[in-house]
Amino acid sequence: MMTTFHTRFIDHGTGGEPSCMQLAERDVPAPTGRQVVIEVAFAGVNRPDVLQRSGLYPPPPTASPYLGLEVAGTVVATGPDAHRWKLGDQVCALTPGGGYAEYCLADERHCLAVPVGVDLLRAAAIPENYFTVWTNLFERAKLQAGEILLVHGGSSGIGLTAIQLAKAFGAKVWTTVGNAEKAKACEAAGAEKVILYKEQDFQQVLQEATQGQGVNVILDMVGGKYTNKNLQSLAINGRLVQIAFLEGSKVDIDATPIMAKRLWFTGSTLRPRSDEDKGDIARQLQERVVPLLEKGQCLPVIHSVFPLAQAAQAHALMNSSQHIGKIMLKVKP
Repeated sequence: MMTTFHTRFIDHGTGGEPSCMQLAERDVPAPTGRQVVIEVAFAGVNRPDVLQRSGLYPPPPTASPYLGLEVAGTVVATGPDAHRWKLGDQVCALTPGGGYAEYCLADERHCLAVPVGVDLLRAAAIPENYFTVWTNLFERAKLQAGEILLVHGGSSGIGLTAIQLAKAFGAKVWTTVGNAEKAKACEAAGAEKVILYKEQDFQQVLQEATQGQGVNVILDMVGGKYTNKNLQSLAINGRLVQIAFLEGSKVDIDATPIMAKRLWFTGSTLRPRSDEDKGDIARQLQERVVPLLEKGQCLPVIHSVFPLAQAAQAHALMNSSQHIGKIMLKVKP
């Protein structure tokens, strides 16, 4: 009979403000099927965690009800059908929840070996952002070398990942940010043009910079009033990829640009996708992105690291939008 792991974890109860999160204890069931148990060293804090804690993003029915979508650590148990990893392997993993804990379950297909030369802290910052950026920009939008990509919110973990990967694969990257400090971070990551959206109308800037032609791809997590401006800002055969709605998903759309410029308006969420889909993304990352990471390129940018017990402070920082890059939790002392 396999061991059941007793773990400290962050419990957010019925949800609410960051203060609702408290350390608690529970059992992690023995892994089944292709699952592995990871002893967590670090976990990433992501916007979906904040939304779930607030009651705005319920997990899929088959997912863990607990917070935490990415971790890095050591494999300490494997399910009966899991053969990819052995005990003691260090991995980073996309989890179905439960990552804010000393031990968590993950599907073996959603794990990557910690890249050579990358520490566990940065490894834990890889899965959620890199899975998301890869599937949306390169699978769905089919971003090509030489095209112009606009990334909204370029100083976020997702934004900086998108800038770096797009640049590495030959695209020209422009972005919008809220202040000069964030602009410098985006330029350091490879952005060629940074628009301060509080001072400039990004649609007007793009129209002038492209002589009215527009950009090829837009990665947006804002929604709301940005939606029509995004459609107006795309070039012929442009692609708008929606990955979140910080300003709301419901908006009146003038669909004329979609017809006139033959646009694609798409998007996706990661957590509800099938285990097979996520495993396929992991294989692509292993083949196309891990070699870059092992050369010291396109590495996650870490803003702050909080002890697990201070998860509430980590969420408060994310709510403030003052961070540049990733907010992380240190789990293992």
